[in-house]
Amino acid sequence: MSHYLIAESELPDERAARRERAGKSSGETYAATLSQMVPGAKVAIVAPADDDARTYAADELAVFDAVFLTGSPMHVYRQTPEVDRVLAFMRTVFASGVPSFGSCAGLQIAVAAAGGRARKMPQRMEAGVARRINATAAGRDHPLLAGRPAAWDAAAIHGDEVDELPPGSSLLASNAVTRVQAAEINFDGGTFWGVQYHPELSLAEIASALRSQATDLVEAGLANEEVDVHDHAALLDGLHADPEHRPTRWALGVDDELAKEINRRREIANFLAHLAK
Repeated sequence: MSHYLIAESELPDERAARRERAGKSSGETYAATLSQMVPGAKVAIVAPADDDARTYAADELAVFDAVFLTGSPMHVYRQTPEVDRVLAFMRTVFASGVPSFGSCAGLQIAVAAAGGRARKMPQRMEAGVARRINATAAGRDHPLLAGRPAAWDAAAIHGDEVDELPPGSSLLASNAVTRVQAAEINFDGGTFWGVQYHPELSLAEIASALRSQATDLVEAGLANEEVDVHDHAALLDGLHADPEHRPTRWALGVDDELAKEINRRREIANFLAHLAK
């Protein structure tokens, strides 16, 4: 039986707020996704950023087949006790040698733990759909991106990004908005695969996140008014309900890579397949 550990960096109030609007915390979403993809898998969730978080030794993490790091509102470039705790946890994951995977803030946490840097995006957010992501030369033959076309769209919402990858890393994918869309990080005997976008999320969860950040999206210049954000979210909700609905696909300008859940989850599926080998 597969045994996975999910580490969420959302703090207690953030987890409560996400459950209120989306039905699950970020860790609970990952758990649901993995349970669907690997029926019978044993999944545990920890919150290493919390004040009362348990501290793990590397050999305690070695009992897991993989560790997954979720997205969150955490800004890893800020020196806070919460950030310090989650970076220390990630360094222990690396030292354990257990393969790890993360998305959005999960990627940024792994980068910072290994000696790289994250930052607030200097111009604008990337929200709803990350457009025209393409593999680098290193990414074209990397198993994380197996099956991806030459360019693809992905579900995304983030105002922070990776500024500098640490030594021992490979940049695997980029787009015009965010240079580091996918990467492999090797540090202290461990390997992490991560993406800046959200292969674990449903389109309804992305729509919920857009609505919750409508004011920020207007301030970032992505929408003229909050009603525009809500209209865009409604389209994503519609595509979630009917992935084959051609008028909604046309309005959003997307194809199967975003519309179909099996394709959105491709990077997680590839990571799980790599574990199985």
